[in-house]
Amino acid sequence: MRPYWLEQALAAESCAPCEPLAGDARADVCIVGGGYTGLWTAIMLKQQNPELEVLLIEADICGAGASGRNGGCALSWSAKYFTLERLFGVEEAVRLVKESERSIHAIGAFCEEYAVDADYRLDGTLYTATNRAQCGSTDAVIAALERNGINSFTQRPLADVQRMAGSSKHLEGWFSPAAASVQPGKLVRGLRRVALQLGVRIHENTAMTGLEEGKPARIKTPNGTVCADRVVLAMNAWMARAFPQFERSVAIVSSDMLITEPRPDLLNEIGLTSGVTVLDSRIFVHYYHNTPDGRIMLGKGGNTFAYGGRMLPVFDQPSPYAGLLQHSLSEFFPAFAKVKVEATWNGPSDRSVTGLPFFGQMSASSNVFYGFGYSGSGVGPCHMGGQILASMVLGLDNAWTRSPLVNGPLGFFPPEPIRYLGSLMVRNAIRRKERAEDHGHRPRHLDVRLARFAAAAGKADKG
Repeated sequence: MRPYWLEQALAAESCAPCEPLAGDARADVCIVGGGYTGLWTAIMLKQQNPELEVLLIEADICGAGASGRNGGCALSWSAKYFTLERLFGVEEAVRLVKESERSIHAIGAFCEEYAVDADYRLDGTLYTATNRAQCGSTDAVIAALERNGINSFTQRPLADVQRMAGSSKHLEGWFSPAAASVQPGKLVRGLRRVALQLGVRIHENTAMTGLEEGKPARIKTPNGTVCADRVVLAMNAWMARAFPQFERSVAIVSSDMLITEPRPDLLNEIGLTSGVTVLDSRIFVHYYHNTPDGRIMLGKGGNTFAYGGRMLPVFDQPSPYAGLLQHSLSEFFPAFAKVKVEATWNGPSDRSVTGLPFFGQMSASSNVFYGFGYSGSGVGPCHMGGQILASMVLGLDNAWTRSPLVNGPLGFFPPEPIRYLGSLMVRNAIRRKERAEDHGHRPRHLDVRLARFAAAAGKADKG
């Protein structure tokens, strides 16, 4: 059983699977990982240099990881402005916000150019508050965007917010047109088709079993070897297990989702009729949008934590938090309380300390590049990741290769078991804090303090 989005995308496909690698192969560039990051990198390399021999290997099928099972919210980095400024300074923070918004539009343009039917809808996003404690929490970051001339958000009257979001649970809302919703499985499979069209060689069901750094580098797989001048590691959450030096650079945590059966009549009734993505102001955020065929997809982050970066079997199963998701669905949309849930699923996301991805070169050589740590917000930023990695592979001197994003991890979590136990302690404190706020109570001081350790997990910086 594949997650809902990927299963739907595969059912609409007529192309054959890419054969596993058998024997030895030679390439200018070998990309490990067939999700958004690996495929965008492959496509951008071929667009800039069609003669380049690009070979991509994927342990499962393209899109089997986070790219085929995320919430489909293509968001910019505008609401992470304070984090960007603190880490990189004003000038780079402003540039990255602009580039992140440009990527949202570029994904739509790409889908149009290559006839990728990914249900791309440039209908914007609403950042909302769903209890009194959340009200005003995004004011400071929006004021900072305004000061720097890069603010795309406007505060909407409450009646507009509740109508656009289809729910009276929202108490305030800021709207930005610079965001989109997509069917993530269709997008990643569309990227795969275009990569093949452009001449990228893809071998699915081909896991990397070893990497010998050197010039050229050798990538070992179960039934063959790839000899390549340059290597891109685009494995995201799987990097932590494959390379011990990265084990503490990310924490592996689930995001859990459900999707309802189609009820376009009810969507019309409640007013949730556009592809707007809606996010509340929790640390472990609720997020939702509708689908063109009349369903609601709703998700919630921050549930299952993996010890030592392990890939748990639960990440490939229906969500163990189905009850919690269903409760949230009926709270947001009482009209959907009795509507059948078509599927639930979850998956691993690679949370970095800052909540932002990082890129770099492996230390032993200058020809192995990596990028990961999207922290559950990769749909839009993976397009930037492709630009960064393609620029690094081609040895370009541009704003991407000069960016401090390419300096490797910007922080590390404590070693195990402290990271795991600490994660659970913080998660439970956040749950208690947000439950108290939902009921109009003041949370315990200790819970508030513990929750601050996870500030980077939120979709928007708080002032």
